[in-house]
Amino acid sequence: MKKMGPYPPYYEASDAKLMIAGRSVESIIEEAGSTPLFIYSRDILSKKMAELRDAMPNILDIHYAMKANSYKPVLEYMRTIVDGFDLASGGELDLAIEAGVDPDKMSFAGPGKRDAELEKAIKAGVTLNVESPTEADRMIAIAASLGIKAKAALRVNPSFDLKGSGMKMGGGAKQFGMDEDLITPTAKKIIESGNIWRGFHIYAGSQSLNTKAIIETQSKTFEVAARLANEIGIAPETINLGGGFGIPYFPKETPIDINIIGAAMEEILSNLPPILKETNFCIELGRYLVGEAGIYVTSIVDRKISHGETFLIVDGGLHHQLAASGNFGTVIRRNYPMALAHDFEKSGYKEDKCEVVTVVGCLCTPLDMLGDKVLLPETYIGDAIILFCAGAYGASASPVNFLGHGQAIEILI
Repeated sequence: MKKMGPYPPYYEASDAKLMIAGRSVESIIEEAGSTPLFIYSRDILSKKMAELRDAMPNILDIHYAMKANSYKPVLEYMRTIVDGFDLASGGELDLAIEAGVDPDKMSFAGPGKRDAELEKAIKAGVTLNVESPTEADRMIAIAASLGIKAKAALRVNPSFDLKGSGMKMGGGAKQFGMDEDLITPTAKKIIESGNIWRGFHIYAGSQSLNTKAIIETQSKTFEVAARLANEIGIAPETINLGGGFGIPYFPKETPIDINIIGAAMEEILSNLPPILKETNFCIELGRYLVGEAGIYVTSIVDRKISHGETFLIVDGGLHHQLAASGNFGTVIRRNYPMALAHDFEKSGYKEDKCEVVTVVGCLCTPLDMLGDKVLLPETYIGDAIILFCAGAYGASASPVNFLGHGQAIEILI
């Protein structure tokens, strides 16, 4: 038997049935008509945001990194509770506009922006997080041809990374942003060209569960921003401090303490150097805001024994939940939290009531495994299995066209 990760604290059961927004998951499946199915909860999105607002300084803006979940109803709801959107492609720009997001509240990062994407962002009034001197040159030329002033922040590749992060986005040689020594001359070029320099985007890493490391990284980020602003000689209008706040997925992982992080941030913002006194600050979060607010529901289509091991074959798989299969950035495969829709024990299942099973998807590849030797109550064909922490990097980050099984249904309730 291999342990699963912890259940998010936001889910309850009624008569052992998993509930979302006062409804059983089984009733939601019936309404949707079939599985596989992603279910996202407005209530949990609101709770996560409220907890974060309470913990962070009042003057700190909170942006949503829409790469985590770009389902239109989720975008439309997040627009009502966050201060800005961070996007990473022209396609995401289109989705954000369709969802009613104000372009002036968008910033656009990404190391490979094409000219057509730069033009689209400049026309819309989106802030470009410029990732290289040559991208700055292309932006300046396109803005001149359009007769429009581009809004530009400079993405900094800091000399440090975020310790304990799942994906390191700074420190050393990176494709993201510009090394610190390139920032000042590039900023001056943008300013001299008559375009609008808005500030910095400094993102060191993602998915960290190390509270102390997040605080240390934020402190270093403020130091770098102040030094670069002094070199440029102009106070930045805004600074995106990045994010990196993680959520627990796997056994023995525990949540970060956002109250401690917020208190440390309050201390820094209360003692800013003169060059940053009038600057607006924001953090950029995706997974932390939406990850625990979603579940992935998939039904058992077959049950078989092979060499003494029990396999449950489900109608979903890695084409919808690549990360849960262990094929999206993890070195060692571990089990996401998993449960049965009709038999949910918030405190975890007891061994004497359960069996050890391996849950696999419907794809013709051994990579398609959702649960490796996990403990679940006895299951039957037709039962619905739940994967938690599916609100981020599920539908938005999985190879849905692989083997032609099609998309999962998505619902926001």
